Amino acid sequence: MRILTCLGDATSIVTWSNTPYFLLKAGQSAGFLDDGWRLDTRVLRYHRLAWNAARTMKRLEMGGFQYSPSFLRRLIAQVRPIDFETEVISHFPLFPPLGSGVRRTSYYIDATLAQNFGDYGLAGRGGVGKAMAADAIARERDQYEAAERIVCMSRWAARSVVERYGISGRKVHVVPPGANLPPDEGPAFAAKHGGPLVTLRLGFIGKDWRRKNLPFLLQIADALHARRVPVEIAAAGFDPAAGPRHHLMKAVGFIDKRHDMAKFVRFIRSCHFICLFSNAEALGVSNRESLRLGVPVLARNIGGIADSMPEGCGLLFEPSAQPEDVANAIETYVLNPDRYWVLRVSVAARSEEFSWATAVRKLQAIWSGSDQYAYERLKSYA
Repeated sequence: MRILTCLGDATSIVTWSNTPYFLLKAGQSAGFLDDGWRLDTRVLRYHRLAWNAARTMKRLEMGGFQYSPSFLRRLIAQVRPIDFETEVISHFPLFPPLGSGVRRTSYYIDATLAQNFGDYGLAGRGGVGKAMAADAIARERDQYEAAERIVCMSRWAARSVVERYGISGRKVHVVPPGANLPPDEGPAFAAKHGGPLVTLRLGFIGKDWRRKNLPFLLQIADALHARRVPVEIAAAGFDPAAGPRHHLMKAVGFIDKRHDMAKFVRFIRSCHFICLFSNAEALGVSNRESLRLGVPVLARNIGGIADSMPEGCGLLFEPSAQPEDVANAIETYVLNPDRYWVLRVSVAARSEEFSWATAVRKLQAIWSGSDQYAYERLKSYA
């Protein structure tokens, strides 16, 4: 039996941005996955309080309970007894912990803990204590050493596993995830001559609008507006009352896929581009969702974003690019809309590349012994 797990219920659409849920569904359809563990981290909240209180009394750093051996032992206890023949694929690199009774473990991760603590700034400054972060990274290395394989969602993450953790590249692979959408959701019809881009609609999706750099996108809108290009920023994912306000932005709030997937799909399809100019980003699932629906993307080449959008699916800008630089590139499509519609048709034709069915086929190939997606083969392009 092959089981998918994460920090939470792998069978629930509300867990970890829907990724385990859609992977599990596609994996079950393909006969690759059998089930997911239904873990509940909420029942450990009082243990978290007690753990932090005990560390305070000992004058130790607080923060990072979810990385502690205490948390991991209590979490794995929720799946006792463990079938020793079970193979586990985990999204969290410390789980299941060594010595838990699970004999076969592989990982499918978007980032290493070193990247989360460093690039995302989760260590120190009121986050995960530095001592806990160092201990977690050391245990993470042991987990990787004992694992059968480590599949990463980007070359950025794979490079960290190999170079930062010293893991043999022979068992590290790269498979970008699918779009977290139902399998029957694909691109809407896009005509090659769809008319002028008026009003130009630039989409933004994200709860953490600061990390995903919404202000940068607003500066792009300002630059286009100054050139008398009719433009609107359509923003979703965050509470409008808690986000920035701008005369060119329409914030629609959080769209709950559980109850209104159709609204989420309509939002993406209504945009000319989905934009992701993050300051830190492990991949960018919104890019995959946009491309799956046939909408090109504009993004910054940071973290693992490059692997979320193959060449020919939009524009990838270097981190040094300024809002005016991006506005220049966008304006070329406004002035020549036929060029935009050709791009949109091209993206729509590649929709299947961004499905979970395609990602699962790649995972099946890896489990069958293929080295086609091995980091050793791909790193020369990183």
